[in-house]
Amino acid sequence: MHSNSPSSPALPVSDRLSNHDIAPVKNQDWGVYNLSAMWMSNVHSVAGYVFAASLFTLGLGGFQVFSALIAGIMLIYVFTNLAGRAGQKYGIAFAAFCRPAFGVFGANIPSMIKASTATCWYGIQTWVASTALVVVTLRLAPGSAALNDNSILGMSTLGWICFLVMWFSQLAVFYYGWEAIRKFTDWAGPAIYLVMFLLAGWIVWKAGGLQHIDFSLSSEQLTGGQAISAWFTAVAFTVAWFAGTTLNFADFSRFLKSRKAMQQANFLGLPINFALFALVTVVTTSGALKVFGELITDPVHLVARLDNVTAIMLGALTFMTATIATNIVANFVSAAMDLTNLAPKYLTFRRAGVLASLLSVAVMPWKLYSDPVMVQYTLGTLGSFIGPIFGVIICDYYFIRRQQIDLDSLYSEDPRGKYWYSSGFNVNAIIALVLAAAVALSISQLSEFSGLAAFSWFFGAAAGGLFHYLLSGQKARA
Repeated sequence: MHSNSPSSPALPVSDRLSNHDIAPVKNQDWGVYNLSAMWMSNVHSVAGYVFAASLFTLGLGGFQVFSALIAGIMLIYVFTNLAGRAGQKYGIAFAAFCRPAFGVFGANIPSMIKASTATCWYGIQTWVASTALVVVTLRLAPGSAALNDNSILGMSTLGWICFLVMWFSQLAVFYYGWEAIRKFTDWAGPAIYLVMFLLAGWIVWKAGGLQHIDFSLSSEQLTGGQAISAWFTAVAFTVAWFAGTTLNFADFSRFLKSRKAMQQANFLGLPINFALFALVTVVTTSGALKVFGELITDPVHLVARLDNVTAIMLGALTFMTATIATNIVANFVSAAMDLTNLAPKYLTFRRAGVLASLLSVAVMPWKLYSDPVMVQYTLGTLGSFIGPIFGVIICDYYFIRRQQIDLDSLYSEDPRGKYWYSSGFNVNAIIALVLAAAVALSISQLSEFSGLAAFSWFFGAAAGGLFHYLLSGQKARA
C-alpha cells in the first residue's frame, strides 16, 4: 500500500483495520454499462414502482409527479458523483472513506448506523417481495390458500415459504461475490424494462389508448401554493428514497475505471434511466385506474390481474428478480461491507453478508414494518443520521482534505497516522454528527416541524457539514 503523501512515514497495516475486502481495489475494471445496469437494478423494483406511484397520493397530477421525480433524481445524480469521487480515485469503500473524518476506529460509528438501517431494510424488502410472491402463488395455485390461514411467529406457512425463497435467492447471488453481483445486475437491470414496457402497453391497450387515460389521478385540484408545496415534497421524498445508496456509493464507485466513466454511468443510470422508469410508472398507474377502477400502486398486483398464466409467471418472475437485485445493491452490500469494517480480522465480505442475512430474519421484519410506531421511531431515528453522515464526510473530503487522502493512514493504528486523532476517534466529527442528527431528528419527528419533515435529509446534511467545518478548526483546514 502506498501513501498519497510522499513525505509521510511508512505505517504498518493493522489487521483490525484491513483485509482483502476492505483494502483499496487494485483492478478497477467496471465500465459504464456495469454501473448503469446496477442503477437499473436499484430503480426497477417493486418497491421503487410503489414509491413512485405513491406520490400520486400527494394530490399531484401525472406531469407534476413525473417532473418531481426527475428533479429529485437530478439532485441524487449530483450527490452521488460527490459521494463516489473518493471511492473511484482511491479504490476505497464507504467505511474507509469515513476514516479521515471520524478516525480509523471512529468510522465504525457511521458505518454501523448505516449497517443497522441497511440490515433492517434488507429484511423488510425481502418480506415485502415475498408478500408479492404470495399474491401470485395464490393466483396461480388457489389450493395453496390452505397454507395461508395459520400463523407461525406472525407469518403463515405459505408466507414463510415465499419469504425463505426470496431470502435464499438473494443470499445465493451474494455468496459468490462481487463478480456474481455484477453479472446478475448486468442482466436483471435491462430485463425489467421489457416487462415494464409490455405491462404499460397492455394497460394502454385495455384503456383504449392514451387519449382515454386521465393522468390527473386526483379528485380535487390543489391550489397554486398547495401544488408547489406538494411538488417540492415529492422531490424531497425522491432524494430521501435514494439517500441510503447515495451515502455508501463509494462501495460501488471504487470498481470504476475512471471518474469520467462513473459520471457517464451515473447519468445514464439515474436521470436517463429514471426518466423512462418514471414515465412508464405514471402511464401504468394512471391507466390502471381507468382499466380496474382503482389506484393500484403495486405492479405485482397488476400482473396478477392479467388473464394469461404465462404472462403472470413471466411478469412475477421478472419483478422478483429485479427486487432481488435492488435489495442486494441498496441494502445487502452496505450491511456486509460495514460489518466487515467492524472486525476485518474475522469478518470477510462473504461472512459478514451471511451474518447480515441472518440478522435480517432475527429482526422479524414483517412485525417491524407492520408497526408504524416502530418504523417511525426506530428506523426513523436511525435514518435521521444518514443526511448528517453524508454532510460530514463530504465536507471533510472536499473542504478540509481538498480531495487528498493518505492511504497508509487509513489502514494503520499507528499513532503517527493522520487519522488516529485520539485513540482512533475524532471527537469533533462525532459531536458534529450527533448535533446534526438532533436537528434532522427534531424536524422529522416533532409535530412543530411537520411541514418540514420531508426535508429532514437536507437539513441534516447541511447541519452535518456546517458543524463539522466549524468544529474542525483552522489548523485541520490548512
